[in-house]
Amino acid sequence: MACRISELVIDAADPDRLAAFWSKVLGYVELGREDDGSIEIGPPGVGFGGLQPTLILSPSSDPRAGKLRLHIDVNATDRDQDAELERLLALGARPVDVGQTGTENWHVLADPEGNEFCLLHTRLKPL
Repeated sequence: MACRISELVIDAADPDRLAAFWSKVLGYVELGREDDGSIEIGPPGVGFGGLQPTLILSPSSDPRAGKLRLHIDVNATDRDQDAELERLLALGARPVDVGQTGTENWHVLADPEGNEFCLLHTRLKPL
């Protein structure tokens, strides 16, 4: 094996807000804060270097131009897709249209800052 994804960095206008959102979505906890305002979140009891990548929410005032070139896909682990969709919407996600046909078996959503992510159909086993 050559490499493994250890962390994903997401620019954020409000790192606290996004850290709270993604922590609830993924069941993550805050792992640390940097002097520049960045917040790292990750799996509880594991942190950096575990099976799942950590997320770093990095403060940025740069405006986003266009559709993201990279997005996160998530899968429910303890409920069906419809129930998970309701949970994500209640947490502050919102549906977005990026050109879907309507026949997809996934849902395209946006986090509170408009970053697109997909809720896939398959339920995964928890780690």
